[in-house]
Amino acid sequence: MLTILVVSLIVLILLNVPIACCLGLSSTFALLSNGTNVQVIVQRVFRGCDSTTLLAIPLFIFAGKIMERGGISRRLVDFCYAMFGWIHGSLAIVCVVGCMFFAALSGSAPATVVAIGSICAPIMIDDGYPVHFSVTLPAAAGCIGVIIPPSIPFVNYAVLSGVSIQDMFTAGFIPGIGMGLILIAYSYIMARKHHWGGDPIPFNFKKLGSTFKRSILALLFPIIILGGIYSGLFTPTESAAVACIYGIIVACMCYRDLGFKELPTVAFEGGKTNAMIFLIVATANIFSWILTTEQVPAKLSAFIMGVTNSPFVILLIINVLLLINGCFMEMTASTFIYVPILLPLIQASGINLVQFGVMFVLNCTLGLLTPPLGVNLFLATGLDKRARFGSVCKEVLPMFGLLLVILALVTYWPAFTTILISGS
Repeated sequence: MLTILVVSLIVLILLNVPIACCLGLSSTFALLSNGTNVQVIVQRVFRGCDSTTLLAIPLFIFAGKIMERGGISRRLVDFCYAMFGWIHGSLAIVCVVGCMFFAALSGSAPATVVAIGSICAPIMIDDGYPVHFSVTLPAAAGCIGVIIPPSIPFVNYAVLSGVSIQDMFTAGFIPGIGMGLILIAYSYIMARKHHWGGDPIPFNFKKLGSTFKRSILALLFPIIILGGIYSGLFTPTESAAVACIYGIIVACMCYRDLGFKELPTVAFEGGKTNAMIFLIVATANIFSWILTTEQVPAKLSAFIMGVTNSPFVILLIINVLLLINGCFMEMTASTFIYVPILLPLIQASGINLVQFGVMFVLNCTLGLLTPPLGVNLFLATGLDKRARFGSVCKEVLPMFGLLLVILALVTYWPAFTTILISGS
């Protein structure tokens, strides 16, 4: 059965079949070959989505769509420019900081790239920044979208591993800020070295105050959502519902950049994204169930522990595996396939599950920057008609290397992720 599962999966992937169909069909072929009742297959598919915690995903996606369409990103960029416009290379810094702020609203890397990149890239190009740097920077900074909470991939990992979503959110703060700071430093150095951008503008408290006033409702968003979670006022799933309500109030009633008549369209766009995610969740569940039934996680754990019992080497092997996997497999599918397989090994090695969760999600996130999948790179190429995919891939290499430094810190310095968690 396991042979049929693996071979059929590889064949379907090579035929460029959508990943959800690959997982569902290969699992079905394997179970039918073993004489399993079709009813069991259906039950397992539905069980994969039968989780109250998973309700947070469609709600956060809907909230992110509202923020993306409701004028939030533009006001955040204006505020960031008023704050950092006096620094050389300010527009590049504003792009990164804007991505960090929007990350705390959307929980999605692609949404962050589109929302901030579509505003910052044209302005940067007009100000003398190279086209490919201008479109690639938001692609790299967009990866922060799934590390700074709230984060949809963190919710998925928490559901599978049994760790607290609140702990996962807390653990993402320092790595997310670290990603932003290292990209800011790179942007500043490159702008100074190549004399990109115009002259810095004098710092103006009046302008800072006015842009802060216009963006304060957007800036309050993560404070309300995350503050409610950490204070115990509501659960992460309930916080997602609060995010939707707050987003509608701000975008439709306060900023009025989004009309109530447009909400069905926004909901439909979010629904398409949710359909794709939950189809993967459902089919990946049955795929993982087969692997567990065939004792693949236990066998893999025993094999690797037989080769080495060093947590350093084990984490290195997993990182290499996931970096290669990220070139070909979407993050949600990777999470629901690999986490159940790797958890026994991680537990046997004594590695902190929260630390591993951040490492896993960050690793999968870097797959958004690695072709041929490279979702963020394709989005970046669409930000300007002069951008070429090959040049974008070349431009992203140093940024990718810097983000690998953050991955190394997450992997081998536990306090980098767990220091903010109570009791750690």
